[in-house]
Amino acid sequence: MTNYENKLFTGERSLFSEHDAVISNTTFGEGESPLKESRNIDIDNTIFKWKYPLWYSKHINVDNSIFETMSRSGIWYTDDIKITNSALQAPKLFRRGKDIELTNVHFSDAEETLWSCQDITLDHVQASGDYFGMNSENIRVDDSSFIGNYIFDGAKNVEVHNSTFVSKDAFWNCENVTVYDSTINGEYLGWNTKNLTLINCTIESDQGLCYIDHLVMKNCKLLETDLAFEYCSDIDAEITSSIVSVKNPINGKISAESIGEIIFDDDDIDANKTDITTKEHAKS
Repeated sequence: MTNYENKLFTGERSLFSEHDAVISNTTFGEGESPLKESRNIDIDNTIFKWKYPLWYSKHINVDNSIFETMSRSGIWYTDDIKITNSALQAPKLFRRGKDIELTNVHFSDAEETLWSCQDITLDHVQASGDYFGMNSENIRVDDSSFIGNYIFDGAKNVEVHNSTFVSKDAFWNCENVTVYDSTINGEYLGWNTKNLTLINCTIESDQGLCYIDHLVMKNCKLLETDLAFEYCSDIDAEITSSIVSVKNPINGKISAESIGEIIFDDDDIDANKTDITTKEHAKS
C-alpha cells in the first residue's frame, strides 16, 4: 500500500493507473485526469481542482473531500465508488458509472449529474441542478433534498424515502418509481411514466400526474393541484385532501375529500370507467 500525504500534484495524469494507495491531505491542482484508471484507492481530506479526476476507476473511497467547480465531468465510467461527508461543486460529475454510494454530500451544482448510471444509493444528499439522475437505474434515496428541474428523467427502479423535491417535470418517462413519506413541489409531475407509486406524500403540482400507466397513491395530499390524472390509466388514488380539478382520467378509482371540478371533455374517454368518490359532492 502506497501512502501519499500532504502532497500537491499537477500536470496531466499525475497518478495515472495508481493502485492500492491511500491519499490524504492532498491537492490535485491543474492537470487533467490525475487518477484515471486507478484501482483500490482510499482518499480523505483531499481537494480536486481540475477536470476528469476519476475516470475508468474502480473501488474508490472518498471522505471529507472537495471537488471544486473545474473538476467537472469528474467521475465517468467508474465502478464501485463511495463518497461521504464531502462538498461537490462541479457539474456533470457522474456519468455511466455503477455501484455509486453517496452519504452526507452536498452538490452545489448538480446539473447533468448521475446520468446513465446504475446501482446508486443516496443518503442525506443535497443536490441543486437541472437534469439530475437522468436515465439511471436501480436507485435508493433516503433523507435527501433536490432542487432543480427534470429530476430523474427516464430513470428506472427508483425507491425514495423521507425526501423533498422542488422540481418541474420530476419523474418523467420513468418506470417503476415508489416514493414514501416525501414532499414533491413542481409542475407537471410524473408525465409519461409507468408504474408510479406515492405513499404518504404531500404534492403540489400544476397539471401533475398525467399520462401515467398504473398510478397508485395511498394517503397522499394534493395541495393546489389542478387538471390532475389526465390520460392516466389503471389509477388507484386515495387522496386525503381536496383536489382543485380532475381531467380526463382513463380508468381506475379516485377518492378525495373534495374535488373542485371534474372535467370530461374528450369524447374518446368513457367517464364510467373511473370511479370518483368524495366526501363532498363535486361540481361538474
